[in-house]
Amino acid sequence: MATVTADAPRTALPGFLKQSVVRKLLLLALAAAVLVPLADARWASGSWPGALTVDVSEPLTRVSDWIIDNRDSHPLFIYFLGHISNAVVICVRAVYLVLLAAGWAGVTAAASLVAWRVAGPRLAAGTGVAFLACGFLGMWVPTMQTLALMVVAVLASVAVGVLLGLAAGLSDRLDRMLRPVLDTMQVLPAFAYLLPVVLVFGIGVPAAVLATVVYAAPPMARLTALGLRGADKEVLEAVESLGTTARQRLLTARIPLARKELLLGLNQTIMMALSMAVIASVIGAGGLGDRVYQALASVDVGAALAAGIPIVLLAVVLDRVTGAAGEKLGEEPHPNGRRLWLYALAGTAAVAVAGRLAGRLDWPDAWALNIAEPVNRAVDWMTDHLYSGVPVVGGTADWAAHFTTWVLDPVRDGLLWLPWWSVLLIVAALAWLIGTWRTALTAVLAMAAIGVLGVWKPSLDTLSQVLAAVAVTLVLGFATGIAAARSDRVERLLRPVLDVFQTMPQFVYLIPVVALFGVGRAPAVAAAVVYALPAVVRITTQGLRHVDPAALESSRSLGATPAQQLRQVQLPLARPALLLAVNQGVVLVLAVVIIGGLVGGGALGYEVVAGLARGDLATGLVAGAAIVCLGLMLDRVTQPTDRRAKKGA
Repeated sequence: MATVTADAPRTALPGFLKQSVVRKLLLLALAAAVLVPLADARWASGSWPGALTVDVSEPLTRVSDWIIDNRDSHPLFIYFLGHISNAVVICVRAVYLVLLAAGWAGVTAAASLVAWRVAGPRLAAGTGVAFLACGFLGMWVPTMQTLALMVVAVLASVAVGVLLGLAAGLSDRLDRMLRPVLDTMQVLPAFAYLLPVVLVFGIGVPAAVLATVVYAAPPMARLTALGLRGADKEVLEAVESLGTTARQRLLTARIPLARKELLLGLNQTIMMALSMAVIASVIGAGGLGDRVYQALASVDVGAALAAGIPIVLLAVVLDRVTGAAGEKLGEEPHPNGRRLWLYALAGTAAVAVAGRLAGRLDWPDAWALNIAEPVNRAVDWMTDHLYSGVPVVGGTADWAAHFTTWVLDPVRDGLLWLPWWSVLLIVAALAWLIGTWRTALTAVLAMAAIGVLGVWKPSLDTLSQVLAAVAVTLVLGFATGIAAARSDRVERLLRPVLDVFQTMPQFVYLIPVVALFGVGRAPAVAAAVVYALPAVVRITTQGLRHVDPAALESSRSLGATPAQQLRQVQLPLARPALLLAVNQGVVLVLAVVIIGGLVGGGALGYEVVAGLARGDLATGLVAGAAIVCLGLMLDRVTQPTDRRAKKGA
């Protein structure tokens, strides 16, 4: 009887109070009722108090001066960083000399024959056409420079990414430790760490490769960890029951089961590495990026496009060849495979020797085509006819103005109107509702760090642009990804479009965007959407296509319609991939914040660019650190923790 009496009050609680979310909401309401009046009485102003800021410009200046004074004498630079720099230079130069020695005919033949052995004659023909197009555009030598740089950078990025992904995929503790590191690597704008990289390595190839690795390795790490964690548990249990060691389970089960995610990670790494080609040219990487940068400095869209197209072609070729190679990993080797590879090698050598004997190593200048003039005429026509005065729909300038007035301005003004402490409370509430108190604490500390650094107002301005761009990206990305996942034809049609969008350097389409939308925050958002959309579409499509077929078959047998299967089976089971798509959307939008600063976006993006231009380490790094804090906060607000998922299960 005593036991029944003791349990009676708990049983009598309303059912809604048994839900974790409801209990959290009630606790948040109670905390707000206590803290809001106190905070309002102490800090009535909405801006961050000056007494709570810390000036870091002086110590950062001292660090910059120390690096400059000791770069040629300190053992750290002479015996460690110097060797890394020399190794990178030697590797890139070796690859470049091999490409030049093979000549344009030898390189084209080699690429085509590799594609033929990996994926067949169709891809081989496409690969040959892609390399020949680089020559016809007059960009053969810059293409070889960029290809040599990207080969080394991608290999290094994949090696770093796989090692980090293995650590995060096999250990929950390391996953929690590496997550903010990966966030920082991917969210910290390249312009923010270009200055310290140049301070350490100087202007040239080593700094460009290091910057590319920092930016391109995180997708490989994230998708490797996702694949290892998402491996079929029944298969792993069956392998473990055979008495295998942890290493054997990793090599024979986990990695083969994660092959799709590994290939997607390789794809994303290649795309992001090539997207860094232009930014790397700012610090002396040369190649196609340097041609794009010089063309845009003179507002020559045609010349920029002529150098941007080879970057896209390289990305498409590398994507298709590596993807086809990965698809054949689990297949039985061809009985004459070794002999065919020898034939391909001999054919490549024969073509290269014939080109050298004929004195045709360099691409003939007479074969180059000039596409700059017609492209510039097309851009001028678009500006004259679409910018304004279009009947009924209005011009693109009107769209940009309406988007700024109806979306960007209200979001920015609303964030700036909120007291700083209320912003922290909202962040804490959102992070705690979808995670744990640890995620809430991390999000609040990240947001508070922005105020401590003294960049509260520009950070909220940047946050308003990021929220608008992420919302547009997710709406378009999820809708397009669902369509691609449900139709093979749609996926095939979208694939080259996504490749172009993701690999075309942001600087190339920046001028057409400005020409169509003007200068301001709207074109900055448009550039961010164009850059982030392909990754969201790809990850969404991948997640929906790899839902357990048994679950789909079961729902069909119960009479579920395609729409019901999507809502009730595919979307819930693809939740990890969808959350990763959200994460990548946030990260990639933040990565274009700097580009937005160049076209009138202002806020943190402009401060990073201004810091790099003036050589002001403090300004650039503080603004870059604020962008990292924004990314960390948004990650914690949008990504439920594993612990919460386990409890919910």
